[in-house]
Amino acid sequence: MNIIETKNLNYQFNKKEKILKSINLQVPYESVYGFLGPNGAGKTTTLRLLLGLLKAQEGIIQIFGKDLKSNRIEILKNVGSLIEQPSLYGHLTGKENLDVYRHIFALSNNRVKEVLALVGLSAAANKKAKSYSLGMKQRLSIGVALLHSPKLLILDEPTNGLDPNGIIEMRALIKKLNTELGVTIIISSHLLTEIEKVVTHIGIINYGEMLFQGSLNELNKLKNKQASLIINCNNNEAAMQLPAIILNNASLQNGKIVIAQANNIITAQIITQLVNNNLQVYEASMQGFDLEKIFLQITNKQN
Repeated sequence: MNIIETKNLNYQFNKKEKILKSINLQVPYESVYGFLGPNGAGKTTTLRLLLGLLKAQEGIIQIFGKDLKSNRIEILKNVGSLIEQPSLYGHLTGKENLDVYRHIFALSNNRVKEVLALVGLSAAANKKAKSYSLGMKQRLSIGVALLHSPKLLILDEPTNGLDPNGIIEMRALIKKLNTELGVTIIISSHLLTEIEKVVTHIGIINYGEMLFQGSLNELNKLKNKQASLIINCNNNEAAMQLPAIILNNASLQNGKIVIAQANNIITAQIITQLVNNNLQVYEASMQGFDLEKIFLQITNKQN
């Protein structure tokens, strides 16, 4: 089952241009769903629609199997979110910031302590939020979103502007929330290689259209399909005449032999023939497509 489903979701700010075009989002329960796209692709607009911050114009939004339009309050009781910049009181401590929202949710004092520990800010609980680093502010804001123990967490560019250490901390927090607490997380981002390290599912959007949606395994299959075997030996011209290389439509590129879509069996056959023909192999490596290359390939097809 999917925790989020949209059907033919359309949205436009004016009559001239559609921001979203028939978006069919499918976010499985207990997944970490990476919602990818360049700036202006429609990511934030989609997330705002999911939270009811924008009124849906066309299409259906279902969360927890219920229609958002008629069950908004009930649904949002189980949803936490961080959209764009953190909203914190700089003159208050981390603990005091959480206390403000704890009173709104009518939670016990102990919940603040639990959340500070969860987001790794126990040691900074009594420091003013204005003295926090950007990464600490992001984690405190996620702490606010987690106070009421939501089943679904929606994060818009949570690593935006963070230094490498902040990104690593954010990645660890997301994995912890998902694997230990079973929270379903949808993350929008344009940091493609970083997203690949934390998600289980991916959706790619550009110009308001979904171009790819599936599990990380499905994306990896697409990556492997695009991979090439790179061969370099002491006589590449002679190697190009071997049956295994001819059968696999090899080409010479930058002085090396390139064979597209070569799997392990093909690779083993080629290496065996090279050795049996007394050719010295200097290099035999797979050159795969990383997520960024796949993303560019998918989005460029639309242009």
